[in-house]
Amino acid sequence: MSMRTKFDEQLDTLNSSLVEMGKVVEAAISDANKALVNRDTDLAKKIIAGDDVIDDMEKEIERLCLKIILRQQPVAGDLRLVSAVMKIITDLERIGDHASDISELAIFMAETGQPYIKKLEHIPQMSEETNYMLNRSIESFVKKDIDMAKRVIAKDDVVDDLFVQIKTELVDLMKKDTNNTDQAVDFIMIAKYFERIGDHAVNIAEWVVFSLTGVHKDSKVM
Repeated sequence: MSMRTKFDEQLDTLNSSLVEMGKVVEAAISDANKALVNRDTDLAKKIIAGDDVIDDMEKEIERLCLKIILRQQPVAGDLRLVSAVMKIITDLERIGDHASDISELAIFMAETGQPYIKKLEHIPQMSEETNYMLNRSIESFVKKDIDMAKRVIAKDDVVDDLFVQIKTELVDLMKKDTNNTDQAVDFIMIAKYFERIGDHAVNIAEWVVFSLTGVHKDSKVM
């Protein structure tokens, strides 16, 4: 087996591992939203426990990246690709952390026994939008599709607008009734976590652009 063939096999493994980690993280985002909407503490606890799996996947992919760099000594486009993967998995791991953060708040809010102060509408929308962004950012990496990656970056405005809308509505509720304050603050925190998830999906898309062009946020890197 030639060195290039071995290298290509390792890159295929890297791609597959990244896609698998992406799927696990996507499920964590979706389930965190379900746990919140349905006040499902068992599901929320499952998400929190599952964060260890995401952490382990990050470490395993990182080991594979380092092995490729040390043994294959890739250059140019290949090195950019492996370097991008190491950045992407960091963002995926942080998204997993935020899914856990949302789940912890979902448990706390469910255990208070208090009904929600408003119908959950925009937070599930944020969950859907951020999950879509994450899915497309990973897909753009696998397909080497720079246009798809750029569309993910542009999509962040939708998530930011939803966050502003949620915060505005909740601040209004607090002004009308101070009894709403604690829960309103919790919902703002949850919305902020989803907003950060969107930011991490953008980061991933920006690393996809880097892997294909050597340019990261308009700066030539390598």
